[in-house]
Amino acid sequence: MSIDKAIQERAGSQCEICTANDKLSIFEVPPHPKGTIDDSILICETCKDQIENPDHVDANHWRCLNDSMWSEVDAVKVVVWRMLNRLKSEGWTQDLLDMIYLEEETLKWAASTGEGDDEGEAIVHKDANGVILQNGDTVVLTKDLNVRGGASFTAKRGTAVRRISLVWDNAEQIEGKVEGQQIVILTQFVKKS
Repeated sequence: MSIDKAIQERAGSQCEICTANDKLSIFEVPPHPKGTIDDSILICETCKDQIENPDHVDANHWRCLNDSMWSEVDAVKVVVWRMLNRLKSEGWTQDLLDMIYLEEETLKWAASTGEGDDEGEAIVHKDANGVILQNGDTVVLTKDLNVRGGASFTAKRGTAVRRISLVWDNAEQIEGKVEGQQIVILTQFVKKS
C-alpha cells in the first residue's frame, strides 16, 4: 500500500486537524520530513494555507484543535501544539496547551521550529536582506556556492531553492534541494523570493 493511501485510510479521508473532507492533500510536518506515514498528515487546503502563512490565520477555524489534540498520531499532535502556541494570544488556547500531552521526543519535534518560544528566545532565520524566512519558503541564491559531499558541483547564483527547511538550532542555516541534492545553505547567501 502506498504512503498516500495509508495516510488516507488512517485519516478516514478527512482532514486530520479540522475533519473537512474536500481539497485534501498530504502535508509533511517540518522541519525534516522524510515523507513517511509517521511525519505526514492529511489536511485540507484551509488548514495548510494557515499553517504555512501565519498572517492568514483565522483563530475561529482553529477551535477544532479541541478535538484533534487527542489524536494518537504524533505528527497531528505536533501541528496542534504549534498552532496552539501560535494562537497564545487567544484566551481559549492556554487551557488546551495545559491539557495536551506529548512524549519527550514529540515535544522536541514540535518545538524545533521555534513555536512556543518566547519572542526573545526564538531562533529567527533571516535572508541576506534581513527578511524573515519560514519553512516552505522559496529563496534565490545570491552567490555561486561550491557544494561538497556526495556530489560535487557549483550551485549557481540565481538558482531558486523551493520549499526550504529551517535548521531549527542554527539561525544561519537552511536546507533545500539543488540539482536534486539536499544541501545546507547559509542564510547570508540567499534572498527570499
